[in-house]
Amino acid sequence: MEYVIVATSALFVSGLTLFSGFGLGTLLLPVFALFLPVEVAVAATAVVHGANNILKVSLLGRQADWNVVLRFGLPAILAAFIGAAALGFVSELPVVAEYSVGSREAVVTPVKLVMGVLMVVFALFELLPALRNLEFDRKLLTLGGVLSGFFGGLSGHQGALRSAFLAKVGLSTAAFVGTNAVVGLLVDLARISIYGTVFLRGGSDGMHEAQVGDLVLTGIVAAFAGVLLGKRFIGKVTMRAIQILTGSMLLGIALALGVGLI
Repeated sequence: MEYVIVATSALFVSGLTLFSGFGLGTLLLPVFALFLPVEVAVAATAVVHGANNILKVSLLGRQADWNVVLRFGLPAILAAFIGAAALGFVSELPVVAEYSVGSREAVVTPVKLVMGVLMVVFALFELLPALRNLEFDRKLLTLGGVLSGFFGGLSGHQGALRSAFLAKVGLSTAAFVGTNAVVGLLVDLARISIYGTVFLRGGSDGMHEAQVGDLVLTGIVAAFAGVLLGKRFIGKVTMRAIQILTGSMLLGIALALGVGLI
């Protein structure tokens, strides 16, 4: 059943969010978190997100504005290393609380609390008009790269901030999509290199490493199909519907994470 859920989610979200520059990692993280430890779910999401960005760069990367890629992307890469290392540190902290809900054991850990809080924050970026429409000046590109890279490394939530900064720099639609894809891929490569040691612990909660790999491969294949389908049908779906779906799901999963139920 977990393969069906991951495949369906990756296919659907990848197609819907092709041109927004964000949303795939935001929605896939809570889906993976249903079946994997949170830190492993972040790593698994990063691999699928990175593979998906490789496809998008191959299709759209030639349209990227390389001046913006350098000014925004290089700080993002450096900050992604720091964010990913911070995730490794937080994931090693001791359990905060344990309790029972009927026959289910709930475990609250620092990494779950951190992820829950971040999910709430980024859910608000999707749901509240004042935050959803937030844009930044071109002179703040370096700061934008640092912020989106750090949060990308820590939790995978990089796209919303990245798109907010890039939307204000006067790029054409094609250049925006291409630049977004290139920067996203660079951050993914940086954080995946740090996540490696975490990802190898994929069997720590009872799931064998091979099963984790199969789950990730399922997500990659489905996300690729979503990109190809999205190029044909993206115009029929509104960004507002995507934002409501993303924000609502994030809030629900954040609550479940925060109280230790997943």
